[in-house]
Amino acid sequence: MNTTEKQVSYKITNTYTTLNERTSKTKNLWIVFHGIGYLSKYFLKYFKGLDAKENYIIAPQAASKYYLNGKYTHVGASWFTKDNTQQEVENAMNYLDEVFQAEDLYSETNLIVLGYSQGVSVATRWVSKRKINCSQLILCSGGLPKELKPEDFNHLIESKVTMIYGSNDPYMDEKRLKNEQIHALKLFPDNLSIIPFEGVHEMKPSIIESLV
Repeated sequence: MNTTEKQVSYKITNTYTTLNERTSKTKNLWIVFHGIGYLSKYFLKYFKGLDAKENYIIAPQAASKYYLNGKYTHVGASWFTKDNTQQEVENAMNYLDEVFQAEDLYSETNLIVLGYSQGVSVATRWVSKRKINCSQLILCSGGLPKELKPEDFNHLIESKVTMIYGSNDPYMDEKRLKNEQIHALKLFPDNLSIIPFEGVHEMKPSIIESLV
């Protein structure tokens, strides 16, 4: 059997979801990346505790959707997989370029970027590849891509970086947690804060709210 994998490029349309309104009173603009199995519109529930007048939240949507739990009822999505990862990452970056332009974020001075679970790998790749100048980078319960290097984040020297994880996270055993902390400290040696909490693989809105 002689098979050949080939490639084509084509234009697609994808959504993203926002929470609150962007006005003259907006102080913080967020871009938040959901984890695997989420849709952006449902991920935004974790940010409803933020002051609606001061916080405008943008939740990009992973393009690869699928039915959850083997049933044809609830839909989730994934940013990318181990198959053809490099191309899928580039597709995601191109999509995020369009979101960035659509929301006119070029002059935004107080931009907060957050990634949860698989969203950590999206957020950090985007910030590094596109040299996004964010005031805060928040990494929640996720792994850092191994290819990232300290010089990829030279533009964030004055930014606040926070790593948050649950002490009983089944996806973050002691060995992996230690490796993730070592990697994070190499990437952000002077501006990293680590915040553990009693819990599992989950978002902690109370911690997120305390950061602003």
